[in-house]
Amino acid sequence: MLGKKTLERLEQMLDDAVNGTFTESDYDETVLSRIETKWRNFLGASALSRENLEEEKSRVKELVSDISHQTKTPMANIRLYAELLEERLEGSEDRRILEEIRKQTEKLEFLIQSLTKLSRLETNVVEVKPEYQELSGLLSEAMEDIRPKAEGKEIRLCCSYEGGVSACYDKKWTKEALGNVLDNAVKYSPPGGRVDILVEEYEMYAAVSVKDQGIGIREEDTPRIFKRFYRAEGLHQEEGSGIGLYLTREILKRENGYIKVKSKEGKGAEFILFLQRNGN
Repeated sequence: MLGKKTLERLEQMLDDAVNGTFTESDYDETVLSRIETKWRNFLGASALSRENLEEEKSRVKELVSDISHQTKTPMANIRLYAELLEERLEGSEDRRILEEIRKQTEKLEFLIQSLTKLSRLETNVVEVKPEYQELSGLLSEAMEDIRPKAEGKEIRLCCSYEGGVSACYDKKWTKEALGNVLDNAVKYSPPGGRVDILVEEYEMYAAVSVKDQGIGIREEDTPRIFKRFYRAEGLHQEEGSGIGLYLTREILKRENGYIKVKSKEGKGAEFILFLQRNGN
């Protein structure tokens, strides 16, 4: 039977492990039991593993920041050279090629930004910090960001929200999440269509719905659309990286919210973002 002293030491080691303060030097080399020895070895390995994890996280943070910084200058230079060429090629048929270069540059820049956001979120380099606040600012800013793209396809953005609903969310990251859904709604809707934004209150959640009149989602694709880099068959010709919906789900998850989709192929889609109404 283990003595009181041994049990107390084991309990202290466990407390230190839970608090993240355990170090092997805290304990002498006297072996009172095989259990104590194994427990000490286990905790030592756990502490080392935690330290390695923190070091790896730090390296990833530096790498992501470096990539984000290093790509800004060449991307800016490409845009500048494209503008200079555009002036020289005024009236030339080569401007069509130049315009394609510009479009591909914008796609590449968008992909780099998306991957950077995704990496920072997954490695907890940046944290989602929900605050209890009203929804008006979130909706208006997200709609303004997507409005130029919608107007380019003559798509109406219709929002019936009149205010008065609050939820617990991080405005910056949730605008990113909602923006991804709105971008898809506009992208896959036919020219001249309509996108409806609705808000409903429930006891535990505020639900923001984005409903389009687009191509809809096949039943077999529905369980997979929130996976990272997933693109449905037949949509590879459309712009996109397959990151948007995955990023949206991850953001909402970190706010204790979630996202649902209702759709039938050829009959549009409705994405519903559920935001928790309190921080508990």
